[in-house]
Amino acid sequence: MHIREAVESRYSCRAFLPKPVSEKIVREILQSAARAPSGGNLQPWVAHVLAGKRLEELRALIRPRLNELPHAEGGEYQVYPVPLKEPYKARRFKVGELLYDSIDIPREDRSGRYKQFARNFEFFGAPVGIFFSLDRTMGPPQWQDLGMHIQSVLLLARGYGLHTCAQEAWTYWHKTVSRFLDLPPELMLFCGVALGYADEAAPINQWRAPRADVTEFATFQGFD
Repeated sequence: MHIREAVESRYSCRAFLPKPVSEKIVREILQSAARAPSGGNLQPWVAHVLAGKRLEELRALIRPRLNELPHAEGGEYQVYPVPLKEPYKARRFKVGELLYDSIDIPREDRSGRYKQFARNFEFFGAPVGIFFSLDRTMGPPQWQDLGMHIQSVLLLARGYGLHTCAQEAWTYWHKTVSRFLDLPPELMLFCGVALGYADEAAPINQWRAPRADVTEFATFQGFD
């Protein structure tokens, strides 16, 4: 698959088939993604990969506590700025509208929305869940490195016919996940990534988040 096709076909998949993904494939994806840019070659990313019985153990641990959503244990970092200014606020509102419209959940149906939000913590049915962490001493440049590593994972997955969903929502269960993974205190959980084969027929996978035109975010100077 050409890299452009991988970029353009990637989306946040929220319904997966139960078809398993081999450990060999996941290892190859993570190993190749280690070629992501890293300032000073720090390579600050740490990954924990769950599948099969171990993944189900985590799901079973969280299911009885879903009544604690949306805030659960509270995030270790602020996912969005508060207040969120324009045009970012409108973009977030629009993507939420598209998501819930695709599965016929009206805005006033708060319980329905919480139920869908809770699907994050099932990894949307994906057979593989990956958690990414980094050392707490790291700063914004290393968070950028981690982001580039994760993006590499998402794009490489497309080359294997797989889809993904990056999930910052897992920060709301950072205490439970950290204990489950036995993370040392110096590591901060950043996000989870669901990985597997997309259920292409699922309504929630039929829409795409709009993106701004390049004229809205870039200027070009000095070209002939």
